[in-house]
Amino acid sequence: MKIGLYFGSFNPIHIGHLVIANQMVENSDLDQIWFVVTPHNPFKKKNTLLDNFQRLEMVYRATKDYVKLKPSDIEFNLPQPNYTINTLTYLKEKHADHKFSLIMGEDNLKGFHKWKNYELILEDHDIYVYPRISEGAIETRFDGHQKIHKVEAPIMEISSTLIRNAIKKGKNIKPLLPENVWEYLDEMNFYK
Repeated sequence: MKIGLYFGSFNPIHIGHLVIANQMVENSDLDQIWFVVTPHNPFKKKNTLLDNFQRLEMVYRATKDYVKLKPSDIEFNLPQPNYTINTLTYLKEKHADHKFSLIMGEDNLKGFHKWKNYELILEDHDIYVYPRISEGAIETRFDGHQKIHKVEAPIMEISSTLIRNAIKKGKNIKPLLPENVWEYLDEMNFYK
């Protein structure tokens, strides 16, 4: 089975994440997409994150009606900070029957050369890239690379930061979240 790994804090998961993941799995050779809830992204400050299991619960609620989209807590028990190369190595050992690929936005591809062991990632894994509006250009070494596949998808300018800030200000952001995620956030008083 060919699995696309969509890494993120998902703090919270929103409709933009679901639109991108669904577009990727329906318009590529991927069989499933796993939402890998990252406990600590080395490029993000940890103090704004909800508890790992609360974010996993939101991803579970958001994906439960989608057969090809799955939540994953695979990084919860790996050493932190979490580096993609370590997670990929672990997954290859644990699920030798699956082929793992990465899902990333064009903005992340622009900084991909800064990732730990990015050359090894590219040797063994395909990368599926969705469009994002961002500054800068994609490095020449990645442009047209045989392992990097651009997939047409809507440009989603929704961010978890925007949602958290709007909730803090008492704004109605219900349309930006799956219904059951909104209900969970509201019930738990998250981000207020």
